[in-house]
Amino acid sequence: MTTTQPIVFNPLDPAFRADPYPIYRRLLAEEPVHITMLGVPAFSRHADCIQILKDHKRFSSDDRKSATYQSFESLPDLEGVSDLDRPFLFFDPPDHTRLRRLVNLAFSAKAVEALRPRVQEIVDELLDAVADKGEMDAIAALAYPLPVAVICEMLGVPKEDQSQFSEWSEVLVQSLDPDLLPPSKEVLERRAWAIRESREYFRQLVAKRRQSLGNDILSGLIAAEDEGDKLTEGELLSTCSLLLVAGHETTVNLIGNGIYRLLQHPDQLAKFKADWDLAPKVVEEVLRYDPPVQFDGRVCIEAAEVGGYTVQPGQFTLLLLGAANRDPVVFPDDPDTFDITRDANGHIAFGYGIHFCLGAPLARIEGQIALRTLFQRFPNLHRTTEGFPAYRPQITLRGISSLPVAW
Repeated sequence: MTTTQPIVFNPLDPAFRADPYPIYRRLLAEEPVHITMLGVPAFSRHADCIQILKDHKRFSSDDRKSATYQSFESLPDLEGVSDLDRPFLFFDPPDHTRLRRLVNLAFSAKAVEALRPRVQEIVDELLDAVADKGEMDAIAALAYPLPVAVICEMLGVPKEDQSQFSEWSEVLVQSLDPDLLPPSKEVLERRAWAIRESREYFRQLVAKRRQSLGNDILSGLIAAEDEGDKLTEGELLSTCSLLLVAGHETTVNLIGNGIYRLLQHPDQLAKFKADWDLAPKVVEEVLRYDPPVQFDGRVCIEAAEVGGYTVQPGQFTLLLLGAANRDPVVFPDDPDTFDITRDANGHIAFGYGIHFCLGAPLARIEGQIALRTLFQRFPNLHRTTEGFPAYRPQITLRGISSLPVAW
């Protein structure tokens, strides 16, 4: 008689980070509501994730409302950092509604689409710089510098300051991982340093921009006004920091994961080379198959039944977006197969509901242009190492840290 081994869901395990999808497959089939080692319910079904993401009355984006967060109250207060530094990503209505509406005024579809020619220029410049070398690290040479350059230009940040932004972002992105255990004082102080330094930089940049508004997104945020309502300075600075991190870290992973998956599936790459107009579908399939954001989370504020499990007030819930995007109920045509011709529009890589990713249109543009141009310029591109690439240590974001290639 054979017994099924228990499912071990451990996002910190290097083997899981390299390939979490076998575990997701088992969770979907055997245990779609999985109670983690820390007692947190993890939901893998697409329908369950959607239910939680769209129910902002019973589920909150504000982690301060969780019992876990409240147990951290004994942690020391850090100088210069307060709740005023929290971006609207972690707010609920009505505050989230007001701030999102104002930011949308500056981040319009027209404004983002107008960036397409500039994104193409930056990609061309980056590839020109390595063309004669015959090899590069695809992350360091393309996937990382492209989104950094784009978001910095959008915010009006001079090129010489972009390296400093990368350092702040490297620290701040770690705070996107859920603090399921109390973070050390050293970690908190490092976060506080990045928050203080980036806020002060933006404070000075905003002061300069107020004197002479331009066509950049920062000018749009300063000018944004709806029915007499404007962003306060604190809201403006926290929004800039949010755009700094969310505006490029996820796109780095989208491009890196896309390069890796296309090289891993030569049959799909051949289809792409035969029809470059498939670029939008390529990006959507990468987002579905290997999403840059693996997890999302909500705090229950009113008891709710999800997937046959009753979530209690104060309980944190973990939403496994990477699993939901391979749910056979939504993607019945072999969801574990990478297929750039499929209709992948049902994925939730950008979230769902009121917190749907503000930067989704920009990420799509950058991904489409970067992947198409890379394989057009270097049709013989191939990896110079074997096996799984090296992944970055974050668990919420799934991104490759290094991907050596040659042509």
